[in-house]
Amino acid sequence: MYKYINKMGFNTPEDLYAHLRKIKHIALDMDGTIYNGSTLFPFTIPFLHKLKEMGIGYSFLTNNPSKSTDDYLAHLSRMGISAQKEEIYTSAQATIGYIKENYPQAKRLFILGTPSMIAEFEAAGFISIADDAADIPDMLVVGFDMSLTYSGLCRAAWWASRDIPYIATNPDKVCPTDKDIILVDCGSIYTAIEHATGRKPDVVIGKPDPRMLDGILLRYSLQPREVAMIGDRIYTDVRMAHNAGAIGVLVMSGETTMDIVAQSDLNPDIIAQDLAEFQKMLEKAFSNSSLDD
Repeated sequence: MYKYINKMGFNTPEDLYAHLRKIKHIALDMDGTIYNGSTLFPFTIPFLHKLKEMGIGYSFLTNNPSKSTDDYLAHLSRMGISAQKEEIYTSAQATIGYIKENYPQAKRLFILGTPSMIAEFEAAGFISIADDAADIPDMLVVGFDMSLTYSGLCRAAWWASRDIPYIATNPDKVCPTDKDIILVDCGSIYTAIEHATGRKPDVVIGKPDPRMLDGILLRYSLQPREVAMIGDRIYTDVRMAHNAGAIGVLVMSGETTMDIVAQSDLNPDIIAQDLAEFQKMLEKAFSNSSLDD
């Protein structure tokens, strides 16, 4: 079922073997890749065990800033996945890092985000200001706010119309879910603000921004092509891998269909049905088996 695309020199199965054998670390998207909403895919834990057996490290990267690192650790634990703080990297963490590096004087923020996300920013030393036109923030931060109120959205639009820095945590239009509902994500929220004010965020953090991968590269002293980014979206996961020079693996266990792939201006390096199929590819690569279907 799998296929590989000739973007990184995968002209033959042997070329693909060679690239897969260079992988030292895998960056894993979460929703749509290792689970769907509150449902863990049955192949996830065997896949993680196989990576450890093969000596390949892994980290969980998510564009979803609505939960804090501790929340994600608890969420994974409830699903039977034991993880460490250093194995979790969210777009909220990336946004915090970006603000500290590029706006070191910014302390007081108007944050459109969940209480958990706001707590993450406060733990990093920022002050979350209230909905008050007289209390001017240093910066507007818009995230995936599942506790969104109309008054909060209107206040965020007001600050977006003012001359203050404006950052969004991630570009996702919707968040994957196993429920009969559409979860409107950050990209749709800041698009509503754009329609109201004419202003887009100054910068959108999170995948596909290649800086989402920098922490892993620095922490483990890796080169980009020693890392595979696996996710269920082309416009975030695969494009980030492309932007960072890493291997981009698209799994079809989330929101992407082959019709979407056909219409995309960017080809994934590898397309697999799910993590179980990619695991077979790795096993064949490291055992020098044939990749013929």
